[in-house]
Amino acid sequence: MSSIAVSAIVSATVFAGGIVGLLAHRILPQRHLTKETQDVVRLGTGMISVVASLVLGLLIATAKSSYDAMDHAIRSYAAELVLLDETLRDYGQAAAPARDRLRNYTALVLEDNWPGKGERVRLGDVRAGEMLEHVREALRAMMPVDEGQKWLQDQALQIHTSLLRQRWLLIEQAGPSVRPIVLVILVSWVVFIFASFGLNAPRNGTVLAAFLVCSFAIGGAVFLILEMDRPFQGVLRISSRPMVSALEHMSAW
Repeated sequence: MSSIAVSAIVSATVFAGGIVGLLAHRILPQRHLTKETQDVVRLGTGMISVVASLVLGLLIATAKSSYDAMDHAIRSYAAELVLLDETLRDYGQAAAPARDRLRNYTALVLEDNWPGKGERVRLGDVRAGEMLEHVREALRAMMPVDEGQKWLQDQALQIHTSLLRQRWLLIEQAGPSVRPIVLVILVSWVVFIFASFGLNAPRNGTVLAAFLVCSFAIGGAVFLILEMDRPFQGVLRISSRPMVSALEHMSAW
């Protein structure tokens, strides 16, 4: 389910909680609506509001941290690709097959991680992994003729090992960091809070408008959490510019 659909459901659920509170005020007997009762409800609502605020802030911080870490990893990965290409260029014409395979791999990574509209992200594409292995085979097949080329070959193999490690880190870190059950619990708390607001609020259009705006705000917060928790999808997906720049640099030589 898309982030927009989930946030819309959350907004509708929270708004419904406020409406239930307004209706409950009419249904409940008067002895359940005394000032003392309302004070107790306000006290409990205040406590839940504090906890819900803390959890919501924690979820946003967690999602943002995961998003920033993935963005940094992509930039670092692109830099390593450019560095490997530069090293092979310094090696000479004998490294041309390895450079061609590296360029093809970079183009495939762009296609897999930033696909066209309606296509699925393939971060752990087996074909891309095999292509990266072919790059290593080409590196090992190079026959250095002097100490300078031998050093460049060793450097290239070290950078390739780093690329392999970073690729698997990207795959492992791409999973969601926010569990759905946490969002479900948080939304249930917010629904209760809005129901208590409705129980104590006057019945007029201004209150309904306030409930609607606040419910959209809660839905928007959930939307941000889900979008940042899916860094390669949606409106806030990570920019492909570092990988595009790396591919352009490789193709320029």
